[in-house]
Amino acid sequence: MKPRLLDLFCGAGGAGMGYHLAGFEVVGVDIVDQPKYPFTFIRDDALEVLRDTDVLGAYDAVHASPTCQTRARVTAWRGSRDDHPDTLTPTLMALSVTDRPWVVENVPEASVMGDMRPDYRLCGTQFGLRVRRHRDFMVGNWSGFELLPRCSCYRNRRLLPFGHKDERAFADAMGCTWMSKFEGRQAIPPAYTRFIGEQLLSHLSSAVTS
Repeated sequence: MKPRLLDLFCGAGGAGMGYHLAGFEVVGVDIVDQPKYPFTFIRDDALEVLRDTDVLGAYDAVHASPTCQTRARVTAWRGSRDDHPDTLTPTLMALSVTDRPWVVENVPEASVMGDMRPDYRLCGTQFGLRVRRHRDFMVGNWSGFELLPRCSCYRNRRLLPFGHKDERAFADAMGCTWMSKFEGRQAIPPAYTRFIGEQLLSHLSSAVTS
């Protein structure tokens, strides 16, 4: 029987697909409908779900991708950070009291601001992808930390930039081939969470046998 993972703020399923490929049964939660989400989907407020200990108890692990616009450089440049709610802070507060292994993903600016710890900082070039897409991941109640080679994105002219004129190509380059162009702009490459998910799965297996 596969371990179950709760995918909060799931969007169209970039993170969820990685965990699925790692070997998890994935259930996604988002406050808006996600018709292209590839797995079981529940429309709900992720923060309310996080506060429900009975719901969390039905899962072996939790992943959360809170809204990144309150930290992202692009929204600061546009002057629109205040237009988005801060969901990262209450997410980390709620996860700090759960006994379930968890992973939180956000933009590197969140770590620079001191809002989260960058246990992993991943780049598409570490997985052979033609995108930079730096993302930080903080983990709780478990550890793995397999090392990867340094990313090779600096002055790499092969990479597709975010906002590439062919946004369909950008989504496909991330491995999010089932998503629309807009959904791809909000997603992360599944390769990131497959890498983390395989280590999380190993931790869960060790916990069962110990």
